[in-house]
Amino acid sequence: MSDTRSTLIRFEEVAKTYDMGATQVFALQGVSMEIERNEYVAIMGPSGSGKSTLMNIVGCLDVPTAGRYELNGEMVSELDDDELARIRNQEIGFVFQTFNLLPRSNALRNVELPLIYAGCSAKERRERAVDALDSVGLADRMDHRPNELSGGQKQRVAVARALANDPSIILADEPTGALDTRTGVEIMDLFSSLHSSGNTIIIVTHEEHIAAYCRRIIRFRDGRIESDEFNVEAAEEARA
Repeated sequence: MSDTRSTLIRFEEVAKTYDMGATQVFALQGVSMEIERNEYVAIMGPSGSGKSTLMNIVGCLDVPTAGRYELNGEMVSELDDDELARIRNQEIGFVFQTFNLLPRSNALRNVELPLIYAGCSAKERRERAVDALDSVGLADRMDHRPNELSGGQKQRVAVARALANDPSIILADEPTGALDTRTGVEIMDLFSSLHSSGNTIIIVTHEEHIAAYCRRIIRFRDGRIESDEFNVEAAEEARA
């Protein structure tokens, strides 16, 4: 991205309340935080802690009830639905636990999907999708459909799709949840490599061994930040 300012995400007293019949659920309660460019952050917390709500707001899938959310210099909390869709396409690459690949499309077509929404030409779409697949080590599988790929390969396709639009953020929701331990390690090694290449990565997880890869761990409880710590061990391993 062309913006050189260091702060990528800024939350100021962000709150999210859901009406459940006669009951109000306070999913987020006055959350303030900043995430810089090229950070590698884990968002953790038990079920109901607010981490999924936070992910949805960061990913522009939901909007705050109160407070301010600024992404890449733009006040996202004030945008309408069409503008939020634009931000999602341009700024955020999503990686989901269940891959969310189109079963009848090959890997190349799956990676091209966000580029179609972005209005890229067929030639540019193919070039960028091929480059993204190459960056995750799957250039030789671009003609394979999801049912012809292993779980780890499917997630690599999903990561390539997230990278295709050169987003400001890669936002991964339990990215190893559907994978065996060995394959999960391979995917986390891939995220570490992408971070080393300059990508900003936010991983939502409840697994301590997954969070251990990240350089910063933010823990939520009852809709508030419980702790926000720099992961010294992960940073030292990255420098080794």
